[in-house]
Amino acid sequence: MANRVEYLYWIIAHELIVNGGYRLFKISSDQNELWLENDAKKPKIIRLAQVEFQTASQIQQDLNRLTQIGENLRKQLRKRKINIENIYFLLNELPDEESFQVDSPVAAGRRHQTAVYSSLITDQTDPSIWSSGHPLSEIKTSIASEDYDDSSLEEIKEETLVIAHSANEKDRQLFNASTPFFTYVFIVIQLGMFYLLESNGGSTNTQVLIDYGAKYNPLIEQGDWWRFFTPIVLHIGLLHLFMNTLALFYLGPLIERIYGRFRFLFIYLLAGFSGSLMSFVFSYNISAGASGAIFGCFGALLYFGARYPKLFFRTMGLNVLIVIGINIAFGFTVPGIDNAGHLGGLAGGFLAAGIVSLPKQKKLINQTFFFIGAITLILIALYLGYSGLLVNKDPMAINAIAQEEIQSGDYENAYKNLTALRDDGKATAETYFLMSFIELNEKRYEEGVANLKRAIAERHNFHEAHYNLALVYRELEKTQEAGIHAEKALEIMPDHEPYQQLAEELNR
Repeated sequence: MANRVEYLYWIIAHELIVNGGYRLFKISSDQNELWLENDAKKPKIIRLAQVEFQTASQIQQDLNRLTQIGENLRKQLRKRKINIENIYFLLNELPDEESFQVDSPVAAGRRHQTAVYSSLITDQTDPSIWSSGHPLSEIKTSIASEDYDDSSLEEIKEETLVIAHSANEKDRQLFNASTPFFTYVFIVIQLGMFYLLESNGGSTNTQVLIDYGAKYNPLIEQGDWWRFFTPIVLHIGLLHLFMNTLALFYLGPLIERIYGRFRFLFIYLLAGFSGSLMSFVFSYNISAGASGAIFGCFGALLYFGARYPKLFFRTMGLNVLIVIGINIAFGFTVPGIDNAGHLGGLAGGFLAAGIVSLPKQKKLINQTFFFIGAITLILIALYLGYSGLLVNKDPMAINAIAQEEIQSGDYENAYKNLTALRDDGKATAETYFLMSFIELNEKRYEEGVANLKRAIAERHNFHEAHYNLALVYRELEKTQEAGIHAEKALEIMPDHEPYQQLAEELNR
């Protein structure tokens, strides 16, 4: 004949798992200890244990062990506080009932963040009298009047374990849609492109980056639409490459396992495009890197979280949100980071995940909504980008771009960008200096001299401007003015040989 306590153990486990919304997350090898949790807003953890206690010290030892396990679990789940309902199913007779009182909670942690509330079930326990405060009060009607025998016990036990393992297996399948492939393809491509950049002038050389496809607003405006995609595999410096490759190495396979290979490919490329597009809309800086696409992977995880919030927060949700928050905050506080590209990639990854959905889960209305939303946002962003309504024309960025254009011989475009910066009232000493360089090369001496003077007025110790002005005055046979500016350049940089030679020549 089946032991009534053992029967209660399995029928309660069955009710909690099948009808109570609990999940089995840990089971002992002898199946005498079950750990269950639900997915409510305030999760509850229940531990069921079949035990044989002879003395009160044995139960105290188990409670001490249990509180330590609970505290470790709290830290693992990153919870501020955790309560565990511990239910003993006593298989033997009570030797001394008074010594087996377990009503008082046991706490662990420096601030008692982990609390264990215990109760005892014996073969004399009558579930029908459990009050509303009892952890099993909601299922007492289901188990109070059950008849049991050996066959029914085995049947309930088997059904409970099958359903529990089936639920866990279903969760695991969500993370095993395919094996990673395109992650490693992109890693190889970006490593190869980095080698190519370094072999042809350096990955930090602005002109090299432009030549190989970095996001560069002036050329995108002229029709280089492919620059929305090529920056995904380009990186500026070894540290940039290392950080993005490391992030892709750990994050990419997870997205491929959840979404499958070709869904991942779509998500990654659309997120990379969205990142470049948002950078085009808001930033005039030259940019490159896989950061937008990697943020898109985070966006895909957020979509997964929206579809499976309980599983998401049970497994990785809090960590994902923390990493996203840290990176966004870092982008807003540290200069030089393309936060528009990061946020664009995050949004693009979320929308792309909504378009393709999860494997074997076609939701045409939902997918159509995401598709229309993505197309609408892309068209709006393209309009804003090509119209230049929101772009932040940072003077340092425009000056750097103009300098690269001058070096490549594109004086017309460089001068156009510099004069636009001047007309916006954002010109710096470098802006006027670069304008003067173009004007002097075109023999427009009056304009060149005027802009060199403006550069010096903006920055009095601008020795290059003094030197160039001295050269112009020498060319115009204004020796006295040339000598003044040559001496000034030499005063600022006394060890610079060209300045010494010019000053000596003018003083003869």
